Amino acid sequence: MRSIFVVAAASFTVVGCDLGQPAAGDHCRSLDHKSSPYTVCTFNAERDDIRLFLADSEGRPYLQFGAVADSVRTEGKTLIFAMNGGMYHDDRRPVGFYRDGNGDVATVNTNDGPGNFHMKPNGVFWLDGNRAGVTESQTYLDEGLDPDFATQSGPMVVIDGEVHPSLNPDGTSRRRRNGVGVAANGETVFFVISDVPVTFHDFATLFSEKLRAPNALFLDGQVSRIYAPAYGRDEQGLDMGPIVGVVE
Repeated sequence: MRSIFVVAAASFTVVGCDLGQPAAGDHCRSLDHKSSPYTVCTFNAERDDIRLFLADSEGRPYLQFGAVADSVRTEGKTLIFAMNGGMYHDDRRPVGFYRDGNGDVATVNTNDGPGNFHMKPNGVFWLDGNRAGVTESQTYLDEGLDPDFATQSGPMVVIDGEVHPSLNPDGTSRRRRNGVGVAANGETVFFVISDVPVTFHDFATLFSEKLRAPNALFLDGQVSRIYAPAYGRDEQGLDMGPIVGVVE
């Protein structure tokens, strides 16, 4: 699987982030970390319309960025950013909990199992009005969170400011990876995708060292790709399950 780190720089200052000052109106920019290039897109949950997409109101899966863009266009709006929004089965159903405007898919999965999703702790990326967060799955249940949008994936790559303890700094497996982190203010959301294969640990430290996001979640790898037409990116590939996007 592949990862993409996209930071959308909106018209606000991200305190503590080592990104430099974006040009007015820019959302995505290139960022080098440990000699590898990433794309980072930063948005603000209070000001930007961040959503999750899986299927239309009749249950037809979107599968591709273009289908989401077409759907948004019927509202008289524009999809300005998207990336795959979590792990999915062969039939494109989410592996874990998922919620959008059409309701819930499955429940929060805290079971043990194989693969990255079950590398505890895993977590939930959620959006609720003008707030956003990445919360460990069991904590999400314990706190009774009830957001507007949510997608569960795993592992959390940063937990309370610390890199996931199972991520080996000497690991040699390199894949393209993407994920999401939320700043301590609960408003600034970082979407990240690596533009080349990177190690899991290097990917995690981009969130903790450069973005200083206290909590961040791995979304997927290899299948990871990004839609950011103003940035010259509209990556094509296999059909996807959950998609996270920003509407303007």
